[in-house]
Amino acid sequence: MAKPSPLMLAPPLVFFALAMLFFVGMQRENPDELPSALEGKPAPAVEVTALGDAPVFEDAMLRGEGVKLVNFWASWCAPCRVEHPNLELMAKEGITIYGVNYKDDPAKAQRFLRELGDPYAALGADASGRMALNWGLYGVPETYVIDGNGQIVLRFAGPITPSILESTIRPAIAEAQAN
Repeated sequence: MAKPSPLMLAPPLVFFALAMLFFVGMQRENPDELPSALEGKPAPAVEVTALGDAPVFEDAMLRGEGVKLVNFWASWCAPCRVEHPNLELMAKEGITIYGVNYKDDPAKAQRFLRELGDPYAALGADASGRMALNWGLYGVPETYVIDGNGQIVLRFAGPITPSILESTIRPAIAEAQAN
């Protein structure tokens, strides 16, 4: 009897590996959630350039009293427009939000803020995407809740809708305030 070729074993092995990968993925608590390796760790360095006349977002702003949000956004991002009223609401409530404009045209970014309002206490441009890479950004919009020690409490990928604000962001802010 002829010895089976190793290539004949490849399809069943590939199938088994994929089946195991899918099975493990389905066992996660929330399969839609994107995991973050940075939660519970210090926020990475802030590496931005000025965006217009706005105060520049600096590394030191992440440490000190109070909870802060870091929001990555862009004028070309439709979901960023969707979440913007909720950022405005939080800013009016006294929540400090720092904005990072991601890979955007500065003139278009400034027009976006003039049109929709500016909820940011300080801003910076990440034209190269270097800061976003260091923070583990999946895409815009993406928001990080930072506690008073500069630790990341939550990373939320996607637009902050009213339901996300109540079910995810506000509880993370409360957790950060408790730390």
